Amino acid sequence: MLKSKFNFLKNLFERHERRIGFAFLLGGFIFDNLTLTRVDLLLDNLVLLFYLAVVAVGIIVMNLRAGKYANFVSYAMQFAFGGLFSGYIVFYSRSCSLVASLPFFLMLGIFFVGNEFFRERYKLFNFHLAVFFVAVYSYAIFSLPVLLRRLGADVFVLSGFLSLVAVVLLFSLSKKISPQKISSHGRLNAITIVCIYFLFNFLYFYNIIPPVPLSMKEAGIYRSIERVNGNYILYAEERKWYEFWRKNKFSFKPGESVYAYTAVFAPTKIESKIFHRWSYYDENIDEWAGSIKIGFPIVGGRDGGYRGYSVKENIFPGKWRVDVITERGQIVGRIGFRIQ
Repeated sequence: MLKSKFNFLKNLFERHERRIGFAFLLGGFIFDNLTLTRVDLLLDNLVLLFYLAVVAVGIIVMNLRAGKYANFVSYAMQFAFGGLFSGYIVFYSRSCSLVASLPFFLMLGIFFVGNEFFRERYKLFNFHLAVFFVAVYSYAIFSLPVLLRRLGADVFVLSGFLSLVAVVLLFSLSKKISPQKISSHGRLNAITIVCIYFLFNFLYFYNIIPPVPLSMKEAGIYRSIERVNGNYILYAEERKWYEFWRKNKFSFKPGESVYAYTAVFAPTKIESKIFHRWSYYDENIDEWAGSIKIGFPIVGGRDGGYRGYSVKENIFPGKWRVDVITERGQIVGRIGFRIQ
């Protein structure tokens, strides 16, 4: 009886394997979005480290000539890679303007969605070593600043170095286990890892990688802001309930001031500085112009983010935006609006 039920479930899975895989993929992403809350929480990091450990052990086992267990190991690696890149999309998406970081998100999205199609390739050492390096590097970028309690290009460079050390150690261990299999592809592995390393550096120093672990918690444009007993009172545009479509449109008189309010989260004991960069769209030259930066320090640890605001005087009609940026120019978030 039990055997017939098992065979039925097995046949059902084989017939609808792709659909079931996508269902688990979507369910895992929703689960991660609801459960992964802060990059500095121990439990969230333990989950991601567990996934990385599953991948590392899987790579080693695959090189032990896993035989009949190869399919099981490849499924386990697929599950772990899916969990990793799903978690990375959740964390990185909270720390950026999607437009500014689109190439990086496309890369993560390819690994996340493509994870469903790469099952057979998880049996190839060259492939899973390269994906493992991407996964380790993506994790180190936001976990190392939390550990060192500071941000900066030097911390990013260190995260790259440690990621290289991790992948070299895994490569060396795999080579000891299966020297003939690994040695024949050593040059290809080295070229692949170096290319990925330079790709990450290119994306970072051109401010395409989001500035994790910073993340935008709240942002908006207001007519006036007051601070009373440590709390902010925000005076918004008066609208009827049915005018939701006018959310980003404002009616200001000549000479009035506009306030941009943001709450930016940073992990505990991290101090940094952010800027509100105001600019307007100049239709004559067909580009954004008139950039003005107004900066203030932030202190980490508050769940709702460190709150602050800036003021732009002598506003005039047209398209405007406020970019919330780091000292390096990385975009944490963006507020777009129109003055009419």
